[in-house]
Amino acid sequence: MIQFSEEKLKQVAEIITRYPEGKQKSALLPVLHLAQEEFGGWLDVPVMDYVASLLQLEPIEVYEVASFYTMYNLKPVGKYVFEVCWTGPCMLNGSDDIITYIKEKLGIGPGETTADGMFTLKTAECLGACGYAPMMQMGKFYKEHLTKEKVDAIIEECRRNAATNN
Repeated sequence: MIQFSEEKLKQVAEIITRYPEGKQKSALLPVLHLAQEEFGGWLDVPVMDYVASLLQLEPIEVYEVASFYTMYNLKPVGKYVFEVCWTGPCMLNGSDDIITYIKEKLGIGPGETTADGMFTLKTAECLGACGYAPMMQMGKFYKEHLTKEKVDAIIEECRRNAATNN
């Protein structure tokens, strides 16, 4: 059975109180973040249904939001998710070359995860850092002015971190 831990349920209750009575849908984004964190890094249908029940929403309202934003994963992802911006300014500065390089380097395309579960490659619409193009988001961090050498260093750093945290 899908259920938040007591700690997460308290966080959900606190989040809901931030919004006026009857406006619990406003809590959807932060509650989806908690759900993704709690249930393995992605949101499957039963998890989204659970969130809908907590917020007294129709499941479709949750599916619409979760499928719209790239920050929510609708299938399992790797330990490290590379979200490479591929809108105008980043493309003009070579993000398509960075995407191609990551595809070749890791043997995966956008939306795919390496066989070892370490990396997932995603493309993202504007991440709001046009002056630092090409760039990608990796969790809470932006990696900017990307080059092949910087991508190599990021991959190696991730592998070292994974090795020391196991």
